[in-house]
Amino acid sequence: MAKYFKIFEIGYLILAIILIVESVLMWNSEPNKAYIFLALSVLAVFMYFFRKKYRKRFEKHERKE
Repeated sequence: MAKYFKIFEIGYLILAIILIVESVLMWNSEPNKAYIFLALSVLAVFMYFFRKKYRKRFEKHERKE
């Protein structure tokens, strides 16, 4: 089960990288959209760390039982 959690963590990082690249590319043409993409990338990075912490807590709980 923890293997799937790790895959989703990596997915959030990939999503953040894609959103950052897209926001840099559209910075001059559509700045409002670029700000939204940057905000979503920050959210994706936050979700990465949140999921990582949750996965480690889950693994620690599984080892105790």
